[in-house]
Amino acid sequence: MKVANDIRLLSSGPRCGVGEISIPANEPGSSIMPGKVNPTQCESITMGCCQVMGNHTTVSVAGSNGHFELNVFRPVMINAVLQSIQIIGDATMSLAANCVEVSTETHYLGNERFGERRDGSLYDRNGDQGIKANKKEISKYLNSSLMLVTALSPHIGYDKAAKAAHHAHHHELSLKEAVVQLG
Repeated sequence: MKVANDIRLLSSGPRCGVGEISIPANEPGSSIMPGKVNPTQCESITMGCCQVMGNHTTVSVAGSNGHFELNVFRPVMINAVLQSIQIIGDATMSLAANCVEVSTETHYLGNERFGERRDGSLYDRNGDQGIKANKKEISKYLNSSLMLVTALSPHIGYDKAAKAAHHAHHHELSLKEAVVQLG
């Protein structure tokens, strides 16, 4: 569930979200926001995890109510465990095939190259190819981050490093630009 939610948040955007990664557009965009890429595979994983957590509660309650050496609730426990195994297996295979990785098989249809997903559907190899890092966005965040002040502090002293960080923050500069301006 954590990984699915991290993928959802990291792929949010394109303008007001985190936008550090992009994911394949498996379904048409949102009905209220044309062009939006919905993280449906991640949402599916999260729903499956909720069901598995419910099954865990079923197993816990049924197990705690089995008295003496005979637990008459074993059938519901076994059913919940088997259902959880199936849900986790199906959900992870779907996430892998439709979001994380894309099959490497290649088909040539006319002059264009297409890939085939495990379910047999085709996708444009020049388009969606699984999760991709948005290097430009990541670089922008890294260069505007003030976390590097920690590494700078031993070289210029705590007070100067703190002043540079405050200056960079208040004037919307990179840390490097702030240090150069302050001398």
